Amino acid sequence: MTNPQLTVPPFAVISGAQVQTALQGREKHLVEVVEDTYRLHGAGASVNPPSCFLRFPDRRSSRMIALPASIGGEAQVDGLKWISSFPENVASDIPRASAVLILNDPATGYPFACLESSIISATRTAASAASAADWLSRGRPRPLRVGFFGTGLIARYIHTFLEGTGWSFDEIGVYDLSADSAAGFRLYLEQTGTAGRITVHHSAEELIRLSDLVVFATVAGRPHVHDPSWFAHHPVVLHVSLRDLAPQILLASTNIVDDVEHCLTADTSPHLAEQLTGNRDFLHGTLDDVMNGRVTVPADRTAVFSPFGLGVLDLAVGKYVYDEVVRSGQLQVVDNFFHELRRYG
Repeated sequence: MTNPQLTVPPFAVISGAQVQTALQGREKHLVEVVEDTYRLHGAGASVNPPSCFLRFPDRRSSRMIALPASIGGEAQVDGLKWISSFPENVASDIPRASAVLILNDPATGYPFACLESSIISATRTAASAASAADWLSRGRPRPLRVGFFGTGLIARYIHTFLEGTGWSFDEIGVYDLSADSAAGFRLYLEQTGTAGRITVHHSAEELIRLSDLVVFATVAGRPHVHDPSWFAHHPVVLHVSLRDLAPQILLASTNIVDDVEHCLTADTSPHLAEQLTGNRDFLHGTLDDVMNGRVTVPADRTAVFSPFGLGVLDLAVGKYVYDEVVRSGQLQVVDNFFHELRRYG
């Protein structure tokens, strides 16, 4: 039997505006996409190597990260997210993060699309957080007080996904080291018409103690929340920024991650807890374990979700966007992008 003749796919560029159009208002479906991807990853139907960090000796707060990945299932696509984090951008009123996503054809290896990916990255992060909020809250009273620690784009997306998947809150707490950022986030919440009472807190302790669901979405490079007593009411914690919590807080909590090996790297809070204890006993499992009933999250302990952020999630959401743009008839192909296509000229 001969192999079918392979062909080079056309190469397309998908703008941020197209990405946003494809994703807007589809929060419930996108959470399902992310959960299906976690299940595929948990079943071994993916390849997700360690992320590669590019750091700069003269720009210590900045970094670039490459996330290569491959996913099976219906999406069946390979690719790479290349994302920059330059926190000093915020002072110039431009976003901290920028990214592109390259999708590769699994048959030939040729790239077939380049997508603006800061929106895709924020979307998969928010969908993952909304899923974790749901699963980690089962078996305990549904949180009615949410607190956002850090008020940038990721916090905005997480709020959108919580509301878009049926959450409503009596109280919404806001805290940020920047008073302007906190005020801007409060204005955003007011403009969305959210029903909950909005409070800008003056301390991190106050925000945490008065929240049943705590969202960490900061740019912290090292732990800055150290007191376990702040969590005595056992909230659900979405530790999205990964480096906010001191190891002592994790050791007193139920800890759920997206992927054990990925999360225990790069001086994340779980990585620091492993270094402190010399073991991984404080980790109770992955979100996939929770979804499939292999791990039960007790209601009488703080529950912390620390997601490293998997490249397979970017691929799944990116492929969804690509398919939606194709269906819309708006795919913008770059003619003759691959020029030398004959081996001998």
